[in-house]
Amino acid sequence: MSARHAATLPDGGAEDHDRLAPAVWNPVGNAVVAAADILVGERVLDVFAATGTGTIPAAQLTGPDGRVDAVDRSPAMLDLAEAKAEALALNGVFFHRVDPAEWTPDAPYDAVVSCYGVLLLEDLDAGMDRIVGLLRPGGRIALSTWDDGALERFGGILLDVLREVLPSGTDEDGADGIHGLEASGRSSGTAFVENCRRLASVELLTDWLHARGLTNVRVEQFGLTVPLDPDGAWSLVLGSGFRGLLPDDPEILLRVRSVFAERLGDAFVLDADSLIAVADYRPAQ
Repeated sequence: MSARHAATLPDGGAEDHDRLAPAVWNPVGNAVVAAADILVGERVLDVFAATGTGTIPAAQLTGPDGRVDAVDRSPAMLDLAEAKAEALALNGVFFHRVDPAEWTPDAPYDAVVSCYGVLLLEDLDAGMDRIVGLLRPGGRIALSTWDDGALERFGGILLDVLREVLPSGTDEDGADGIHGLEASGRSSGTAFVENCRRLASVELLTDWLHARGLTNVRVEQFGLTVPLDPDGAWSLVLGSGFRGLLPDDPEILLRVRSVFAERLGDAFVLDADSLIAVADYRPAQ
């Protein structure tokens, strides 16, 4: 696979994302949907639905009398999700190619699911507050985030390579770093990295959900390790929030990929340990 900048990909990183679905996204997505305890006939929202990790199992549970709204700002991601739904004759799924932060339904939801999607919110707190407000009183939300230490080695190597290869700015101490990456116009990627850190433990995620006005918060750890060859590792970069850190220049991007593959080696094992959270929405009367 030739090096490409994710922002200019014809598929928006969709094919790269979906390549890792069997090993990473689907096991966690199934766990998120199971935690949501979705019933036949319910209305469900999948936030940052991507290629259908949560959408498909949710639609299988709601049945023909239910409704699942899959929302994502990537048309290419939803194209793949829609093809899966059509292949399974899931007629109660509707795909909306808009930013989830701007999505307004015509009725509240019984459940909201999000498989790592909240980590893509530019404003984590405000974005989540708005999503919670789309639930009916008594509804619930289930989501996944990365656990403490997950992606740390993978992301650390990528950031080190970017600091080395990119002609970026400097931070307040005069050293190349995250501030330099953000100054270079890659704020979506730095938001993703910061969001991952903010929610990377049972305690942090529990407190954050309570602060959103949710009750009966339950968070469980979901252990997962995934062997990655160089192509699989690059697909993870292109098909996740990390892609927002990548440079526009094709030659620099090729250099980033080359150095990154060299640093990871041929037998890298990804720590994909995750957190599965579920909480209830019971606003004060």
